[in-house]
Amino acid sequence: MDFVNIKTKWNDRYRAATSEPQASRVLKENLHLLPDQGRALDLACGLGANALLLAAQGLEVEAWDIADVPVSALQDIALKRQLSIQAELRDVETHPPEPETFDVIVASYFLDRNIIPAMIDALKPGGLIYYQTFTRQRVSDRGPRRAEFRLADQELLHLFSGLQLVFYREEARIGDVHKGVTDEAMFIGRKKGVRGTRE
Repeated sequence: MDFVNIKTKWNDRYRAATSEPQASRVLKENLHLLPDQGRALDLACGLGANALLLAAQGLEVEAWDIADVPVSALQDIALKRQLSIQAELRDVETHPPEPETFDVIVASYFLDRNIIPAMIDALKPGGLIYYQTFTRQRVSDRGPRRAEFRLADQELLHLFSGLQLVFYREEARIGDVHKGVTDEAMFIGRKKGVRGTRE
């Protein structure tokens, strides 16, 4: 599918959205790991719930998406709330982030294995990646139908093996599948290097 068709598909989907966007669980439950200042990227941001949460924590945020409908909506919200968010229409497959430009990168429900090396390179020393998306082992019909758009068992650990593991959760179909985290994997990794801590 080419850029125009992908953009149209996602614009149509966002126009039809009826529920309030929610920040990813991996970010909401691990805000304490964020630096108290710096640059953050919400990659494939959609309606920008992660970007809004990052900006509310005092970070300077860039939010990129291939669809202009959510980008425009996020720009309006950021302006109204006076949050430091620069929302941008961008195809991350052809224009990935530049090396060592971000202290934090968040990606949720977006899986493009080819750009993960660029994401790692885009972290400054000590920077963090928060990642959450769907797994092939599942208990519901949520998420993509095609297996290539879902993670294999513990795949995030392999894809981000160059980072220090900070947090990981993937429960597959173990135990009571009506509780905990189902259908998804969550990961936080840190690039080696020095970064200050909150006092």
